[in-house]
Amino acid sequence: MKINLVNENSVIIYFSDTVSIETADRIAYACHLLRNGLATMLSDIVPSYTSILLSCNLRKTGLQGFVLAVKRVLEQIEAHNLDTPAAKQITLPVYYGEEVALDYAEISEHVGLPFSEVVKLHTSECYRVFAIGFAPGFAYLGNTPESMTMPRKMTPRAKVPKGSVAIADQQTAVYPRSSPGGWQVIGRTPVNLLDFSQDNLSQFSVGEHVRFEAIDRVTFLAMGGEL
Repeated sequence: MKINLVNENSVIIYFSDTVSIETADRIAYACHLLRNGLATMLSDIVPSYTSILLSCNLRKTGLQGFVLAVKRVLEQIEAHNLDTPAAKQITLPVYYGEEVALDYAEISEHVGLPFSEVVKLHTSECYRVFAIGFAPGFAYLGNTPESMTMPRKMTPRAKVPKGSVAIADQQTAVYPRSSPGGWQVIGRTPVNLLDFSQDNLSQFSVGEHVRFEAIDRVTFLAMGGEL
């Protein structure tokens, strides 16, 4: 792990040069320890694929004291084997109907399977929340099955509907609200993922597991989904 200064009140911790489940586990564990160990000194924590950005509360400590406190917490990770609590698993209902799977034809052609088989592939995987960013509540989930890997659109959409489930490269994401986007849309969830009562605004937290469950049109509408 490497600690680099970012500005007068922030540091970034690098855990690895590559994205992996092992790195994600270490980051999730580190976030848990840092939140508890730094207490009021910590004003913000932003985990990502291979790093964590930390900002200190300058009314409680100086940057030098903050860095020393961070190092003490990280020593616990170096000194002990990971003993992380079982990650929370979220099951998210998704309607994969052609009227909401805006790119079903392109996805099916790219994968070389009927769309019904593509849906089975997508729902067979247990995804990991690697990062939250781009927009409030937008979670980057990996890894999408390798056979479904496909690039972003050459020309992004001006508006991707709220709740859209989309894939790009080996990642899956859910758009928590309508926004521009260039990912390939495979379905839509009726669940509201943006919660302003939570610190990270999202139903997801880094390190959690997510599974998608296919639902039919009637269930989607009954759960509040919009076409």
